[in-house]
Amino acid sequence: MTTRHYIAFTGTSLLVSMLFLNQTITILLGAVASSVVVYCLSTKLSRQVQNNFQAEETWNPDDELALVTGGSGAIGKQIMEDLAKHIRVVILDIVQPDFELPENVTFYQVDISSTKSISDAASDIRKLHGEPTIIVNNAGVFHHGTILGSSEEDLRRTFDVNIVSHFLILKEFLPSLIRKNRGHVVTMASVASFVAVGEMVDYCCSKASALAFHEGLRQELKYWYQAPNVRTSIVHPLWVETPLIQGFTRYQNTFRQPIMNPRVVSEAVLEHIHTRKSGQIVLPGHLSVAGALRALPLWLQEPVRSFFSKVVRRVSDVRSAEEN
Repeated sequence: MTTRHYIAFTGTSLLVSMLFLNQTITILLGAVASSVVVYCLSTKLSRQVQNNFQAEETWNPDDELALVTGGSGAIGKQIMEDLAKHIRVVILDIVQPDFELPENVTFYQVDISSTKSISDAASDIRKLHGEPTIIVNNAGVFHHGTILGSSEEDLRRTFDVNIVSHFLILKEFLPSLIRKNRGHVVTMASVASFVAVGEMVDYCCSKASALAFHEGLRQELKYWYQAPNVRTSIVHPLWVETPLIQGFTRYQNTFRQPIMNPRVVSEAVLEHIHTRKSGQIVLPGHLSVAGALRALPLWLQEPVRSFFSKVVRRVSDVRSAEEN
């Protein structure tokens, strides 16, 4: 091959390579653009479905009264404080607040697992404040213990507070929202709704129940009560800095898990309330795919459960050694 032929051949190869590269880049850019369009359309459609294709109403703080269970501490306290910057709030909690309440917040000492206790407080709330328009079922309890090691008292308390109370609260206050076809119900769940972990099986069961409660509530509002404009939101935080998980965070060198501030959860809840938006919130946001876990093959699901179970077991061993 002569030098002239070699240069021509090389030039042709380079031209072909550049054309192929340009074509590849064009295809990739097209795929990315298509993915963005599909994602945006899917997000918009999901939002419309979650809101039952109802037009969004302007949020008027003067018309709102929020009821927050478990508002004396942790996440509930933060939600109460953030809501109180805009609207009136009533707290239902068995524990007295150990802080000064804002002027527009009223506390009621209530056992939310008791129909009578809720009913007695509801009478006073209606007389003094009116009907709640926003219900935040936030109260929750957690006990360390295996299936065999948990007491019956702890088991019943977990389910009474974490899920039975949701039914009792709504039996008392939901009829008003249905009559007006307006309002918002927020259910506090957990990433544990999707991932069952050893030594917290009762808690995981109660939070999986909270997810089923939220989904079933949406169906009944649409098809049984003809109140599709009542908004429903559910929140699934991972680890949040609260007294609930002090049994883990006391051993942070062993636990080694990222901990969220309650403000992160509260901000997400208020964003849904302010915009009158239904939906599902998973926190932190990068775990939003957690709901798809059960769609994966079992060989991919199990390592996720095992990861969290090993974390819990590791801390449990350290805690047991310290206690003994």
